[in-house]
Amino acid sequence: MTDVAVPPETTSDSTSTRRAVLIYNPVKLDADALRPALEALEAETGWAETLWLETTEEDPGAGQAAEALKAGADVVIAAGGDGTVRVVAEALRGSGVPLALLPSGTGNLLARNLDLTLDDAENSLRTALTGTDRLIDMAVIDIRGDDGRTRRHSYLVMAGLGLDAKMLANTDDDLKAKAGWLAYVKAIGLALRDKNQLRLRYNLDGQGNKTLRAHTIMIGNCGSLPANILLLPDAAVDDGEFDIVVLRPEGFFGWIQIMTKIFWENGVLRRTTAGRRLMGLTKEVRALNYLKGKALVVSLSRAEQIQLDGDPFGEARSFKTWVDPSSLIVRMPPEA
Repeated sequence: MTDVAVPPETTSDSTSTRRAVLIYNPVKLDADALRPALEALEAETGWAETLWLETTEEDPGAGQAAEALKAGADVVIAAGGDGTVRVVAEALRGSGVPLALLPSGTGNLLARNLDLTLDDAENSLRTALTGTDRLIDMAVIDIRGDDGRTRRHSYLVMAGLGLDAKMLANTDDDLKAKAGWLAYVKAIGLALRDKNQLRLRYNLDGQGNKTLRAHTIMIGNCGSLPANILLLPDAAVDDGEFDIVVLRPEGFFGWIQIMTKIFWENGVLRRTTAGRRLMGLTKEVRALNYLKGKALVVSLSRAEQIQLDGDPFGEARSFKTWVDPSSLIVRMPPEA
């Protein structure tokens, strides 16, 4: 699908009636330090005073996003980590109200995949008030646990079971706050020692049931991870499909094949014309497989840890996930 830049909606009212709502995680953002820059930008652009809404442990953004919509926000700015962005986007999905990003977390996965500035708060705020709008897809997932209850959520970047979900479940939150992505090193070691494979039955786009044993399965609306790791090279945030990667390493050599594919082929060769020609001569490896689709149904032999956009979401015995195309508006820089 071709990228489409949609200009912010205008009305017959003066721009002074336009108002932003900023939903922020107080652990991630120093609101007092940011207020002067936003107030100066409001005065420059003629926007009304921004409504600031703070997230809490009990409500990480859903209630605040609902309040923003009720208040008639012209744009909602999400300031926090990937969890805050996901929760706010979930509430804005299909509303027609743009989401602007003020990256303030460890991963900032959606901002990375949209090539947005990660460490310039003033530039991010200017984009929120003066940028253009872009339609992107979201993915919806129904997760059923062993208790038979189903929970519905949305995600922007990736859902996963196996290594990544176990890694997140093992991550020390206090260490993550202090050391960032280094906190995952210990968790990765614990996850790699887990020899249990995923045993599952799946149906992709209604093409019939298939069985599979795998170490990890990830469903992505976007392809890039921190450290410029390109996990899903063909994933696009607005193509109406998600990309799926299945990791099936058999011992140490299998992991070497996966690392070669991800870091060398995806990370190096794919970035140049000569490299892409060289990739055409390489063979696919059994340890790593890619799929593409619009709807996926999975049943597992036992409940497994599942993650959405880098946050653990407990255990899933089965799930159904599908793409909701062009369901979210994201505010982009004017030059985009």
